[in-house]
Order: sequence, then C-alpha cells, then structure tokens
Amino acid sequence: MTSDVLSSAHSRRAVLRAGLTASALLAVPGPALLGLTGSASAAPAAPKGSPFTLGVASGEPAPDGMVLWTRLARDPLAEDGLGGMGKGRTEVEWELASDERFRKIVRRGRETTGPELGHSVHAELAGLSSGREYFYRFRAGNQVSPVGRTRTTPGGSSMAPFTMCFTSCSQYEHGYFTAYKRMAEEESDLILHVGDYQYEYAAGKYVAPGGNVRDHVGPETTTLANYRQRYAQYKTDADLQAAHASAPWLVVFDDHEIENNWADDVREVPLAPSGDFPTRRAAGLQAYWENMPLRRAQRPKGQDMQLYRRVGWGRLTTFHMLDTRQYRGDQPCDDKFNTDCTARSDEKRSLPGSDQERWVADGFRRSRARWDVLGQQVFFSQVDFTPGAGRGFNPDAWDGYPGSRNRVVDSWVEAEARNLVVLTGDVHAHWAADIKQRFDDPASPVVGSELVSSSITSGGDGSETQSGTATTLAENPHIRFYNNRRGYVRTRFSASEVKADFRVVPYVKTPGAPAETRASFVIEDRKAGLQQA
Repeated sequence: MTSDVLSSAHSRRAVLRAGLTASALLAVPGPALLGLTGSASAAPAAPKGSPFTLGVASGEPAPDGMVLWTRLARDPLAEDGLGGMGKGRTEVEWELASDERFRKIVRRGRETTGPELGHSVHAELAGLSSGREYFYRFRAGNQVSPVGRTRTTPGGSSMAPFTMCFTSCSQYEHGYFTAYKRMAEEESDLILHVGDYQYEYAAGKYVAPGGNVRDHVGPETTTLANYRQRYAQYKTDADLQAAHASAPWLVVFDDHEIENNWADDVREVPLAPSGDFPTRRAAGLQAYWENMPLRRAQRPKGQDMQLYRRVGWGRLTTFHMLDTRQYRGDQPCDDKFNTDCTARSDEKRSLPGSDQERWVADGFRRSRARWDVLGQQVFFSQVDFTPGAGRGFNPDAWDGYPGSRNRVVDSWVEAEARNLVVLTGDVHAHWAADIKQRFDDPASPVVGSELVSSSITSGGDGSETQSGTATTLAENPHIRFYNNRRGYVRTRFSASEVKADFRVVPYVKTPGAPAETRASFVIEDRKAGLQQA
C-alpha cells in the first residue's frame, strides 16, 4: 500500500490556512466590521478577551446559500456553560467574500445572540451564486474571528465532480485530533460528520487502550450547562477548528452526544446516572444544535429535533441524512454485543422509525441523482461476529433491526434508483462492504456499497488489524476491507464513479502524525459493489 503523506506547504490557500488554527485579530479602529479590507493575520492563540475562542464553521450548503456559524466564549470552560459571556446579548457582524483577503465583499449582515442560544450564531444566507467558493468571518466589538472557507452547491443540472471527506467518533481524552487537521488539508468541497462528535463521560470513565492522553472537564454531561461546557472544550482544539473552517459540513448525531446507546426515550441502564432522561435528552439536543452549523429548521423543540433531511449536489448526488436514534425501538437481545435472539426477527421493529423509512423510500422514488447517499451513523451491512454455525451480531446497529434494513434496501431497489452508497461511522475502524439485498441468501445480488469511516481518536492509536479479524472477514465475504487505525475517508464523486480512499494516521497519542492511504476502492456507475483501486 502506498503512503500518501499530505503536504500543504505550497497551497494557494496558505494565507487562509494560517488563520485556521487560532483566532485572527484585525487591528482596525471603529465599531463596524463593514468595509474592512485586507487579510486576517493569525495569532498563535485567541487574543486575550476574544470571544472567538471556539472558531468558526459553515454548513448546510445549498445552491444559493449556507449557514455561517460561530459561538462566543471568552472563558470557554466556564462551569455555567455560557463561556464567560454571561446573560447579556451581543450583536455579531459577519462578512462573506469571494476572495480570502476580503477585497471582494459579497454580503454583510448582523445577528444578535444571547444565553438562550448558548451565545451561538447561525446566519442563514440565501441569494448567492451556485457552485461558488466563498470566505467568511465574524466580528463582535473590536474582535474579529478566524477566516473560514465555504461554498454553495452547484445548480440543479450540474454533474461537476467534487471531493467529500467524512468521519466520526472524536473522543477528546483518547488522543489528539490530528486526523481533523489532515482532513482540513484536503481542501475538500464538503465534510460529513456521522456521529459521536463529543463524548458524555466524566474524566477517566472511558479509557483507551494504553491510557488517555488528556481529560474531560466537568462531570458526566446531563444538564445543558454540562453539554455546553463539553462542546466548548472540544471546540477549543485547533485541529477541530481547522477542519470546520476548511469546508461546509453536514452533520448527524449518534449516541454519545447525549448518552451511550440511547434509543428514543429509553436510556442506557444500569450504567446511566439517575435523573430525568427526557430533560437530559432535551439538553443534549439543544447543545448539539447550538454547536453545529445547522439551520433554524433543526432547532430542537423540547426533546425533539428534526435532523433527517436531504441536501443535493446538483444532479450528481443527493445526500439523505438519517437520524437513527430518536425514533428507534429499543435494542433487542438486551443490547449485548455478539448475540442473537428471536426479537431480532420481529419485522415490525424499526431503526429509523416508520415515518423516516417512508421518507427514505419517497426520496428514492423522487431521486434523479446519479448517486443516492445515505449519511448515517451505525453499521448498515450484516456482520456476523461468531465463527461457524452460531451467529452473533451488534444489536445497536442495523443488525438489530434486519426487517427495517430490508425495507430500506427494497425501497431503493423498487424505485430503480441508479446507485446507492451508505456512509457510516460508530465502530472506530475502517470497513468497506458490498450491500446485498438479503445478506442471509448467498445468491442474493449486490445492490449497493457501504463505506465505514474509522474514528478521529476513539480507541486510541489502534493497529493495522485486530485479533479475530481474519475470522470475521471469512464469515462475512461481502466485507471487502478492514483497518483499525484512526482516520477518515476521502471520496471523489464524478458522473462515472465514486473513488474512496481510506485515510489513516498511525498514532493519536502524540500530535503531528501524517495521513496515509491504506486502501482505495472505486464504485462504478450502474455497477453495484466495490472494486479495488
């Protein structure tokens, strides 16, 4: 396998990238950001008193706009979760430019934020040109944020190729976020995060092999203040800030954004602390929205959040972003890994819920995209972990709900949609699999492909393989690849194919690791399944 170590020394965006890892301060007098020219100069850390210690982000790209995000925090780790901003309100100005030095300002505006929003800003822009790259920044008082790079999606008929990276599972204690930095250096058009953006545990409660390298602040997150503080700690990480500032994001949560293995209104028992789970769920969802570049349409109402949605990329790709937590039935088999039980075979049980299943089916029927992509959280393909005649599955994944999986696959087949690709996180390792219409039938056709990203840090340094991997792969011949290092997946979508590179960092317990490609696959148009590149 060829090492593909990244280097960005000669990038045309060197000026921008210099400002991605820390706040930038423009020494310009006067109260208004409007009319400023010149590039933002980087400082090694956010200036004292700066409210932009958590960086900037963009997301939810559309043909005419996107969301620009920041969250104000002068004291990010304050126990009240308000980042030292108190109960007052702040007017925040933003600028969007077509060049990274802000000589060509396209749009300006103002937003007001306060404690009810966790001092976050979600500026929804519209009326922009399609398929364009833009740069943005914020100002509060005389403090100016880092510069971020974003873009609009192409127009509806476009088949222009694009690059997208996706990843999951960043446990702050388990390692350094170097993989985020390497992902930022890809200068991709889009980044997907498919769950476990942060972890709920108190310091030392979830220990990586070989030990943790840094600690969470605060107790296990159960209150809104707890969750806000935890997100702030993660977002002070320079490598995570770099990834957010490098491209627009699409995000979905998994379980650790609230509590391990939660299912609708069912909490993890008996490991969860006592308390009111609906209140905890509402707090976790509110904090998630506050800290992600999401639209107002996704803002929670109590313990409910409309997260599943579709985002198109011209006629080339439709992203169907799923929610596999809020509507699922409780996990079968007592939620014990590597088990099997009769409850699994109950056809009525659903992972995304019946309404979302119908929404997916309707999306497939209406789709005219070359590639239909499910951006979702847990392993979609069947994985039998027990060698020989017995069977053992992960009941927290789609294997705990095979009837639900069959309905989703059948809805795609019946719609005669063109190409299906499933993007997955959760399992802290790279996997690639062919999706069969029925996994228990050896003669069943391959109808799609699944790409599973490893974690950013969860699980520590990892290894090239694990004990029992060869047996698991032999038991599941539709699985084409496995690697237990940390990293992300880089994809390139075009009219003729999707190319996927499984990127790894060899270590996370110390910073500065290079990124290398461990395997590459191609999915050809109208040819379901993975081809080794």
